[in-house]
Amino acid sequence: MKDTYESPLSSRYADKEMKYLFSPDKKFKTWRKLWIALAEAEKELGLDITQEQIDELKAHADDINYEVAEEREKQVRHDVMSHVYAYGVQCPKAKGIIHLGATSCYVGDNTDVIIMTEALKIVEKKLVSTIRSLSEFAEKYKDLPTLAFTHFQPAQPTTVGKRATLWIQDLLMDLEDVQYVLGGMKLLGCKGTTGTQASFLELFEGDHEKCKKIDRLIAEKMGYSDCFAVSGQTYSRKLDSRVLNVLAGIAQSASKFSNDVRLLQHLKEVEEPFEKNQIGSSAMAYKRNPMRSERMASLSRYVMADVLNPYITAATQWFERTLDDSANKRLSIPEGFLAVDAILNLYMNVSNGLVVYDKVITQHLKRELPFMATENIMMDAVKRGGDRQELHEKIREHSMAASAVVKRDGGENDLLERIANDSAFGVTLEELEAILLPEKYVGRAPKQTEDFLNETVAVALKPYENLQTETAEINV
Repeated sequence: MKDTYESPLSSRYADKEMKYLFSPDKKFKTWRKLWIALAEAEKELGLDITQEQIDELKAHADDINYEVAEEREKQVRHDVMSHVYAYGVQCPKAKGIIHLGATSCYVGDNTDVIIMTEALKIVEKKLVSTIRSLSEFAEKYKDLPTLAFTHFQPAQPTTVGKRATLWIQDLLMDLEDVQYVLGGMKLLGCKGTTGTQASFLELFEGDHEKCKKIDRLIAEKMGYSDCFAVSGQTYSRKLDSRVLNVLAGIAQSASKFSNDVRLLQHLKEVEEPFEKNQIGSSAMAYKRNPMRSERMASLSRYVMADVLNPYITAATQWFERTLDDSANKRLSIPEGFLAVDAILNLYMNVSNGLVVYDKVITQHLKRELPFMATENIMMDAVKRGGDRQELHEKIREHSMAASAVVKRDGGENDLLERIANDSAFGVTLEELEAILLPEKYVGRAPKQTEDFLNETVAVALKPYENLQTETAEINV
C-alpha cells in the first residue's frame, strides 16, 4: 500500500526470516502451541482433559481462523480472549479447556520469550558469519604494513590484518554476550494473575507439587529447560533490557567498524563494495560514497538509543505489573531485532567485499615512516660515537623543517635527505633508505594476528563448525 506508513526496517532492511518471527502469524501460532502444551500438562497432572480434545487442538494449531478472531475482538476488545474464542470455534470438543487456569500473560509473555530466543539465534548465526569473513580478511592482509592512527594522527605502523582483529575482537565479545543471554532464557511458565499460581492451586486441589510441576512440563514441551522461579503477572522486564543490551552492544561494534571503513575510504586505502552500475551521488557522478557503512552507522545509532526503552520500562514496573510496558515492547523489541538484522546483513556484505589499495597504503606509510624511524637513526648514530642530547636536538630541528615542507609547502618529506646531509649522523641516504623497510616497524602485528586467529577465534568458533556461513544481499 503506497498510502500507508510502513517501517523501512520491514520494507527495506531486515531479512524475511527475522521479519517472520515478529509477524502476527508467528505470534498466534505460538499461542496455540502454548495452549496445547498447557492442556497436555494439565492432563498429565490429572485434570479431566481427554486425548481427543488435545488431538483436536493439534489438528488446528496452524490453520488460524483470523477473520473470526478479528470480528470477535471488535466486540470484546481483548486480543487473547478473541483468539481463545476463535480456537474454540474450530475445536468445539476442546473449547471448554482452552486457556484453562491461565492469564493473558501465559501466552503473551511466553511467546515473547520464545520469539526473542529464536531471534537471538538468528543474530548468533550472522555474528559467526561476519567473524568468519573478517577472519579471512585478517589472514590475507596480516603482513601488509599500514599507517596506524591514534587520535586519527599518524602513529607507529600496524598491518591491515592486525587492524581487522580489533573489529573481530569486538564481535567475539558480542558473541559471548549472545551465548550468555541465550543460556539464561527462561519461560514465564503459568504463574497466574499476580504470580502466585492461585488458580492452579485451586485446579489441583491444593497440591503444591503439581503447581510446581506444571511449569516444568510446559517448559519441556516448548523446548526450554526452565521457567522463572518467581514472577509477578509478567516475567521480569529486566530480561528485555538484557536482550536489547546485547543488541546495542552489536550496534556499538558495527558502528566502530563502519566509521573505520568510512575514514579508510576517505584516505583511499580501503573501500566498501561498490557495484558496477551503482550511483554514488545524484550530482557528482565521480563519487563512490560509503553508503553501506553509513547505513550501518545510522541503524546502529537507532539501536543504541532504543536500548533505553526496556531500561526505563523495567525500572518503572509497579509491584506485580503495570500495562505501560505493552505498547513500548511492541515497538522496541521487534524494531531492535530488525535493525540489528539489517546491521549484520550490511556487516557481512561489507566485510566480504572490502577492497584494499595496497599501493596507496604503502605510499601513505612511506610518507610518514621517516619521522617514525628517527629513534632508530639516532640510536645508531650514538653507537658510532655521537652525543645523544645533541643528536636529539638535531633530529627535532630536521623533523620540524621537513614537516613544514609537507604541511606548508605541500612538498615531499625530505627528512632523510636532511639527516644524510648532516655530518653529525655519519650516514648516507642509501643507508637510511635501506633501513626504512615498513615491515621492520610493525612490531608483532603479523604474529599477533596469526596467534589471535588460531588461538582465540578458532576456539570461539569451534562450536559452530557445522554452521553454514551466511551471505547477505543488500538493497542499495
